Amino acid sequence: MVEARIVRELTALLGPERVVGDPHDLIVYECDGLTLERATPGVVVLPETAEEVARIVKIAHREQLPFVARGAGTGLSGGCLDLGGGIIISMARMDRILEVDFDSRLAMVEPGLVNLWLTNAVSKHGFLYAPDPSSQSACTIGGNVAENSGGPHTLKYGTTTNHVLGLEVVLPDGEIVWLGGRVQDRPGYDLTGVFVGSEGTFGIATKVVVRLLPAPEAVLTMLGVFETMDDAGNTVSQIIREGIVPAALEIMDQLTTQAVEDYIHAGYPRDAGAVLLVELDGPRAGMALQADRITRICRENHAREVRIAKDDEERQKLWKGRKSAFGAYGRITPNFYVMDGVVPRTRLPEILRQIEEIGARHGLRIANVFHAGDGNLHPMVLYDGRIPEQTSRALQCGEEILRACVDLGGALTGEHGIGVEKQNFMPMMFSPADLAAMERLKQVFSPDNLCNPGKIFPNPSHHGETTQRMPGIPGGAWI
Repeated sequence: MVEARIVRELTALLGPERVVGDPHDLIVYECDGLTLERATPGVVVLPETAEEVARIVKIAHREQLPFVARGAGTGLSGGCLDLGGGIIISMARMDRILEVDFDSRLAMVEPGLVNLWLTNAVSKHGFLYAPDPSSQSACTIGGNVAENSGGPHTLKYGTTTNHVLGLEVVLPDGEIVWLGGRVQDRPGYDLTGVFVGSEGTFGIATKVVVRLLPAPEAVLTMLGVFETMDDAGNTVSQIIREGIVPAALEIMDQLTTQAVEDYIHAGYPRDAGAVLLVELDGPRAGMALQADRITRICRENHAREVRIAKDDEERQKLWKGRKSAFGAYGRITPNFYVMDGVVPRTRLPEILRQIEEIGARHGLRIANVFHAGDGNLHPMVLYDGRIPEQTSRALQCGEEILRACVDLGGALTGEHGIGVEKQNFMPMMFSPADLAAMERLKQVFSPDNLCNPGKIFPNPSHHGETTQRMPGIPGGAWI
């Protein structure tokens, strides 16, 4: 609990309109996109400057209160839950573009800026911000930094860490420091790289300097239609093996395409076993030749149809279908639980067969839509939360899927992070010595363990008094 005197001090600092303490209002902040996990914060504050963030953190440090930064709440691993009844520091009001330097190809933004707003702001000048999580119309740059978010175009452009040059950070004792700066390569340790993906456990980013890229001259989107997921997965491996690096390679299974068609009418064939969405971008010269090579590869892997979007409207419709998959699942299931495992591309057919077997063994349907180019899977375990045993089976499916990914040489997460969702699975990948080394690094930044505590590292009691399972609410958000 946050004592009344501390709430009064925060109110004196920010004003009553920027302090949320009413129990009914706090419900809004109980979870992120992983709604299976919930915890009620002690108080929520909404600063507007880095200096206000620093003063809030100093109060928390003085009082030894845990604190957690929160963006848009679209995360999918419980990363912004306040497990200790402390302070949630919402970055929602820190949403400005502070500077754009087209000559240096960079921008400085605040952490609450919605991802897509940055590209929208610079697109008329022929630039873009490359990281594009499928939730980019809602998720924020600060949240992307915390989780090292990816997205459909990760294959060509990389994840968030590849596009962050520098960070202004409030450390857990309230000190404001800069990590990195305005250039790609700086002497010394790469503390910017250490901070990106640390899931909010090292401090709070209050300014982010990011790279801007020139918008590609041409974009071409293709749709391959396959009878089986095996054929679609083998096509992805062959495309990469032949030296072609598309901007995106996305696969959807039949259950997903049927749901999407009922919802969006994007033009996906309802009877296909799988569809492969391929996007090429770059110079116009040579793009048709690449498209011909990809068409040949699709045919060699038994594609029954290969379609090229005839104009931007058709291209946008295909992508709208892909990015609306989460909303579409709501038409076919009361609840779903989204996973975030990774496997080597060559193991895609094998892991997809295992996922199907896991679902059958537990009597649950599992839909698949994922970033095939980098092997980042998003199996959707469909269940009915009104039946408690189905919730338990869905969670068991998730654990078995992640274990299968690791056993095939993959990883527990590609972009959603560990948070509370996967923290007890960390020993699947890491030895006690590995985990101890990570904890020592965390203690360098947060020796009192006040900054987003209770995340990432194994903690079998995390479903105890602080966190509640919510079986009747859909688990998941956009991917």
